[in-house]
Amino acid sequence: MNSTGTQFLVRDTFMAAFVKNFIVVLLLFVLNYINGALVATFLRNQVFYEDPRYILFIHMVINDAIQLTVTITLFVLSYIFYAINVSFCCFFILVAVFTTRNTPVNLAGMAIERYIAICEPLRHAQICTIRRTYLLIGLIWLVSVVPDITDLFVTLATEPIDFFHTAVFCIRPNIFKDPVLLYKRQAFDALYFSLVFITLVFTYLSIMCAARGAMATDARSAQRARNTILLHGAQLLMCMLSYISPSVDRVIAQAFPSHLLEIRYANYLIVYIAPRFLSPIIYGVRDTKFRKYLRRYFVCRRAARWSSEVQHEDTAEDKMV
Repeated sequence: MNSTGTQFLVRDTFMAAFVKNFIVVLLLFVLNYINGALVATFLRNQVFYEDPRYILFIHMVINDAIQLTVTITLFVLSYIFYAINVSFCCFFILVAVFTTRNTPVNLAGMAIERYIAICEPLRHAQICTIRRTYLLIGLIWLVSVVPDITDLFVTLATEPIDFFHTAVFCIRPNIFKDPVLLYKRQAFDALYFSLVFITLVFTYLSIMCAARGAMATDARSAQRARNTILLHGAQLLMCMLSYISPSVDRVIAQAFPSHLLEIRYANYLIVYIAPRFLSPIIYGVRDTKFRKYLRRYFVCRRAARWSSEVQHEDTAEDKMV
C-alpha cells in the first residue's frame, strides 16, 4: 500500500512514545470513568428525565466521551501503525469532527435554557419541554454534521477509488485535500463560534441584570446561573483552540523545530483533552442537585460491595462449620 503524509516522518523514541501513550490512555480511562458515573447517575434517577437542563448536560457528557475515545484511539493507532487505511481513517475523523463541533453548539443551547429559567421563569416549563429538548439535540447534530459531511462527498467525487485503499498518516488534511474544503471549514468555524459567543455574552448579561433586580433567593439562583455560563464561556474558549491550534502549532514549530513532537503533544493535551474536564466540574461537582445523587450513587455502590463481601464471608464460614 502507498503511504502519504511524509511530512510527519519524525518519530518519537520508544520510551517517549510509551510515556505519551500511557498518559493519554490513563486520562481516557479516568475521564470515561467519571463520565460513566455521571451517565449512570442520570439513568438511575428519573428526576433528571424531566429536566431539560440535565438532558442537555448528559448529552454533552456522552458526546465528549465519544470524542475522547475516538481521538485517543487515533492517537494510539498512529503510534502503532503510523499509516492507516483511508476508509477507516475517514470514518474516525468525521466522528471526531462531528463530536468536536457538537460541544460549542450544545453549550449555546444550555446557556439559552439557563437564560429562560432565570429571566422567564413563568414561561420556562412552557418553552423548555422535554420534546423540544430532544428536538434541540437533533438540531445540534444536524448543524454539526451537515457542514462537514460535504467534505466526504467532495472527496468521493474528486479522488480515485484506489485512494480509499491506500494508507495515510491519519489527519484531516491528508484525507480531505481539496483547498476549497479548508476555506469552507474556516468560514463555518468562524460563523458557529461567533454565534455561540454572542449567545453566551447575551445570556450572561441578561442573567446579570436579572440578578440585580431579583429577590434574595432568586439572586442566588441567578448568581449560580451566571457562574455556570462563565464556565461555559471558558469551555468555549478552550474548544476554540482546536480551530486555531494548527496555525499556532506551525508558528511554534518554526520557532522551536527541535521540539516539534513535544509541541504537538502538549497541543493535543491542551486542546482536545483539557476542556473535557470542565463538564464534570460544572455539573458533577458544582450542581447541588446532581452532586447529591452522584454521591448517593457512589455511597450505594460501596455499601452494596461491602454487603456482598460480608455475605460472601458469612457463606464461607457457614460452609466451614
